[in-house]
Amino acid sequence: MRVQSSATTAPPIAVTTRRQRPGLGGTFQAGLGVVAFSLTFPATAWGLEGFGPWTLVAVRSVLAAALAGCCLLALRVPPPARRHWPGLAVVAAGVVLGFPLLTTLALRTSTTAHAAVVVGLLPLTTALFSALRMGTRPSRTFWAAALAGAAAVLAFTVRQSGGALTAADGCLAAALVVCAAGYTEGGRLARVMPGWQVIGWALVLCVPLTVPAAVLALSAEPVHLTGHGVAGLLWVAAGSQFLGLVVWYRGMAAVGIPRASQLQLAQPLLTLVWSVLLLGEHLTAAAPLTAAAVLVCIAVTQRSRS
Repeated sequence: MRVQSSATTAPPIAVTTRRQRPGLGGTFQAGLGVVAFSLTFPATAWGLEGFGPWTLVAVRSVLAAALAGCCLLALRVPPPARRHWPGLAVVAAGVVLGFPLLTTLALRTSTTAHAAVVVGLLPLTTALFSALRMGTRPSRTFWAAALAGAAAVLAFTVRQSGGALTAADGCLAAALVVCAAGYTEGGRLARVMPGWQVIGWALVLCVPLTVPAAVLALSAEPVHLTGHGVAGLLWVAAGSQFLGLVVWYRGMAAVGIPRASQLQLAQPLLTLVWSVLLLGEHLTAAAPLTAAAVLVCIAVTQRSRS
């Protein structure tokens, strides 16, 4: 005799989840990084009022490494796995040493407006490095908007600087390449470890070089302690070299390197605003129009799909 079960099969429970807009937190953090970076050139110009270029670069790295080291020790963070150290070395060479040194040397003879040209090309260069290193494939719309934004920034900054090339352009071009490589590698590492640990360990990795360099530079270059000089040094050490990179790498890990990098299209324009407010430089009437064009390009890159 066949016995029928009285149990009935319960209908599947429909689970509804509210769709959230992805990447908003990452975009916000990357944007904070851009704001911090936009102050780097004006702060460097202030720092050069009291310190020589080699002293400024070496001491800022030592101070940033001390801040990062204290955080790592306080939280008892274990050293990264051996496989991550080559990537950290790229971050150290590009972001901790290369970009600060090359741009500081350039700013001895270049205005902050002219130096902003390198930042205008940095988003596009970073996206290219990401495509080569990590195999990301942004859409054609993304590339079109990125190229348009870079062209707008370049046209504005070259016009702002009088259209003349300077002897510092070689340093700026080299800084562009090494920084894009450091950003790409740091964004990749930030997917497997917290962003602040990426820049923290990269800074610590440079200590055997930066501490002797700071001692030598302080003994060779004169130091004139001024309010601007000290404020500039403290900002490029804490804000640009550590805290700004912490939120920047977190944002890159959240929204992807190509999309995050395009937020830096706004950085040259922000730098020029700070240059007016802090250094007394003058802007042309083209600034608002360029800012509007750049914001449109950023919006397109953020909405485009890979």
